[in-house]
Amino acid sequence: MAQMIPLFGPVPGGMEMMVILLIAVLLFGANKIPKLARSTGEAMGEFKKGRQEVEDELREMQESGGSGDIDDEDYETETATDAGADAGGE
Repeated sequence: MAQMIPLFGPVPGGMEMMVILLIAVLLFGANKIPKLARSTGEAMGEFKKGRQEVEDELREMQESGGSGDIDDEDYETETATDAGADAGGE
């Protein structure tokens, strides 16, 4: 039977989680813990939302067959146009 190697190392058990919770309460105070949990949850939600948007965009690019790359010729033209506009002061 093959031995499984944990990806993130040993997972803390019940007693370790109690110690971590106690340290968090001592550091932040009991009234700040819900605020920290709420802001952490909101941040995780925003991260997941952004990740999903990127995955959807990549999926759309793959389905359309477009690489999304700018041709060198187009890039040079855009760069020259931008440089001309900057030099003209507009």
